[in-house]
Amino acid sequence: MRVNWRYINASRNSYAILYAACEREGHILHHVKSPDSDITCYSLNSINESKYRDEIESAQCITIVGGPHASASREEVAGYADYVIVGEGEYTLPRLLSYIGDKNAVMPPGVATKNEYTPAGQCVLLDYYPPFSKMKGYVEISRGCPFRCAYCQTPQIFGHCMHHRSIDTIVSYSSRYRDGRFVTPNAFAYGSDGIRPRFDKVRALLEKLPNNIYFGTFPSEVRPEFICDTSLDLVNDYCRNTRIHFGAQSGSNTVLKMINRGHTVEDVIRAVECCRDHDLIPVVDFIVGLPNETEEDQKATCRLIRWIVRFGTVHAHQFMPLPGTELAGCKTGPVIPDLLHLLGSLSLKGKLTGSWGDPQIRFSR
Repeated sequence: MRVNWRYINASRNSYAILYAACEREGHILHHVKSPDSDITCYSLNSINESKYRDEIESAQCITIVGGPHASASREEVAGYADYVIVGEGEYTLPRLLSYIGDKNAVMPPGVATKNEYTPAGQCVLLDYYPPFSKMKGYVEISRGCPFRCAYCQTPQIFGHCMHHRSIDTIVSYSSRYRDGRFVTPNAFAYGSDGIRPRFDKVRALLEKLPNNIYFGTFPSEVRPEFICDTSLDLVNDYCRNTRIHFGAQSGSNTVLKMINRGHTVEDVIRAVECCRDHDLIPVVDFIVGLPNETEEDQKATCRLIRWIVRFGTVHAHQFMPLPGTELAGCKTGPVIPDLLHLLGSLSLKGKLTGSWGDPQIRFSR
């Protein structure tokens, strides 16, 4: 039985993770550019899903679909795919492949079809699965998020409780790279419950890593309220990055409360000032077109962005109503001309990046 992985650029790290998990169980995920016999696996997000739906529905092989969109819209995806993996895939995918190869076996929990679905009963123990093997990817150090941001799918996939990979495992796999970069919803929350930081755990991790460490920047970020003298001293003492990436999302406290961000504009301002005091460049995320924003809310965002770019840069992207989130049924709101002009002007000056127009530009490849 040949098992294939439909390569999509946006899901390349998922490929590395699931390749390693399946390899342990005797299944090799062969890289393909179109569905092929006998089985083809996909990982889709809610933006690129429409691009591959027809391909999956017409495939002349068994199709398995996972990823953020499948977890949020399992019934929809089960309408055109044979099997849908809901949530984490390291445990579920290898067992589903074994089930397909032996129809006397029992279909594992965490798999949906047109006719049945049994939820997975537990989260993945990260240390049980390697972050990558032959197909290299970033080292994922933490999963889950205790916050309930109204636009975010992360808790739908990985849950609200943070769980972490052990220091020894992180050190072992990151040593295979010249530069150490990590995947996590909040780098400064390593070793904690995600609400109350454990900087002793962060220090214990950083002081054991042997290579050039980039922490709190691409491909992860941090939350503004976790930025303080202690956390930035750790970056300056142990890491190579000169930037810290974190999310503000709006310059209006009314909007931040509406989207359940769990921090204030004042937290963002303090974080930027702290970065400046530690000679680190803040890179701050904003979402434009959030629903129910007033003109004054967007003017407040303009004022905050103008202030931030005096000391750092901004990354902006358009709001998307993602399935499974609190704002799933909302429409992208209009953006006032002043904000659009500001974003364009700062982009031309090299002070702003992102895609505040059609999100397909960024995520559909």
